[in-house]
Amino acid sequence: MQLGAFSVSLTVKDINVSKSFYETLGFKVLGGDIEENWLILKNGDCIIGLFQGMFEKNILTFNPGVNQDTENLESFTDVRELQKQFEEKGITLLTRADESGEGPAHLTIEDPDGNPILIDQHK
Repeated sequence: MQLGAFSVSLTVKDINVSKSFYETLGFKVLGGDIEENWLILKNGDCIIGLFQGMFEKNILTFNPGVNQDTENLESFTDVRELQKQFEEKGITLLTRADESGEGPAHLTIEDPDGNPILIDQHK
């Protein structure tokens, strides 16, 4: 089961303060829009997302279709296939991807300790 690139999506109180802090640790802005209160930062193979006012908890995030350098992969497991595999394994889905669709879609699950996991396919 290939889940795609991994990152941690952090819920932050002040995105400007958090951006400055993580830049001090060597992270560089990779994407996002600070005016919309979200940024993606990278340091080596580590990717974090900063999100102000969007989530209640920090989220483990996987992006099918891209690698840790956010380069598109030619071959990957579609989020709808992952959804099917999760259900076959008895994993409860909190939100579902539209099974009849193609391309971008997402689903959410939780681990046994209540940590949210987002599978977010962009292509």
